[in-house]
Amino acid sequence: MLRERIKISLLAGLLLSFGMLSCQRPDSPERKTEDEKVATFPTKKQQSYTSQTLEVHKIAEQVYQHLSFLETQSFGKVPCNGMVVIDQQEAIIFDTPTTDQASLELIDWVEKSLGCKVKAVVATHFHEDCLGGLQAFQQRGVHTYASHRTIALAKANHTAVPAYSFDTELYLEVGNEKVQVLYPGKGHTHDNVVGYFPKAEAMFGGCLIKELGAGKGNLADADTVAWSQTVAELKASYPRVKYVIPGHGKVGGPELLDYTIRLFE
Repeated sequence: MLRERIKISLLAGLLLSFGMLSCQRPDSPERKTEDEKVATFPTKKQQSYTSQTLEVHKIAEQVYQHLSFLETQSFGKVPCNGMVVIDQQEAIIFDTPTTDQASLELIDWVEKSLGCKVKAVVATHFHEDCLGGLQAFQQRGVHTYASHRTIALAKANHTAVPAYSFDTELYLEVGNEKVQVLYPGKGHTHDNVVGYFPKAEAMFGGCLIKELGAGKGNLADADTVAWSQTVAELKASYPRVKYVIPGHGKVGGPELLDYTIRLFE
């Protein structure tokens, strides 16, 4: 009888030890590795960001709108848009936020919340709402692009100057996908380009494209005669576009192209 009790006690001890070991498994190196992998993927709460100087909003799969603010004498505090495209832990950004501080915030958010390295930034024209935070990207070792026209105008106006140039068209790889940068013609400025991400059928129109109901805005460097035709040709080149981010204001669809065409006819 005593032997049976000893056997039962030993068996209970073994089972208890096994149970304790099982409870400790979540802290094992193998489990930690899995947890670390999960942590690299964004949660729903990480799909947007808001501070006093910067906002980021998801508009489609792998496409985000960034928004910062520019203090102007003519129009007051102006919200300015840009676009972020991601794939396979890489990101490409169209237009910098308006300041270095906001640009550093954006770079950090993309890297930490989306788990993506910022590969390049493309300035869509030479104004401050496109180039204001360029130095922050250059300090972080990000490749900076603009058209020959934009670089010439940036130098002439003594603003920040991107390092790499192109003529009328540029393709950049982001992960396994590509983005296209196109010069469609004169409009808001003589150098304005647009960005397009074919996978999501998303376009960053920049200041060439107006939000619904907007006025004509800053025309200091504009070609108002060519503007409508430029956008009409742009629309014909991208008949499948679904998402359009204007330089300022609310994101929409191809109706923003139609509105801009009518506005300058």
